[in-house]
Amino acid sequence: MSTRILAIDPGPEFSAYVLFDGSPSQFGKVANQVLLDDVLLVQSLGDILVIEQIAAMGMAVGAEVFETVFWSGRFAECWDSTGKVWVRVKRHEVKIHLCNSMKAKDANIRAALIDKFGGKDRAIGKKKTPGPLFGISGDCWSALAIAVTYSETRCKAATA
Repeated sequence: MSTRILAIDPGPEFSAYVLFDGSPSQFGKVANQVLLDDVLLVQSLGDILVIEQIAAMGMAVGAEVFETVFWSGRFAECWDSTGKVWVRVKRHEVKIHLCNSMKAKDANIRAALIDKFGGKDRAIGKKKTPGPLFGISGDCWSALAIAVTYSETRCKAATA
């Protein structure tokens, strides 16, 4: 059985999440307090929490960034309270792993994920024949990218 990953792309008010076990089984974007309340419930489904780490890019930041950092810490603390492992993954790690370029944008990452899951017809599919990525949108793509990156790099290294 593979490691079940709960990946979170945190935000100042709402955060995206994906529960990943080789493919996404649950995903969404919800208010931070709702996700925090559900983190304890999801722990029974997930083995590890992976959160996108805020990285300094040399630019001034505003209140939204500090609020995002605050919520990241709350998610980690909640998960940590039961003794399960949590880690952070920086955005540049995702870009390098999925696109082999630090210049990659969200559209490039989305395209790389779709390719990884078999191309648009197979990965997304149609309403009558949905693929494993059917319904994923917006920030959930970032959460999926975090999960895939962790799964294919650090997770495999940890079990080797």
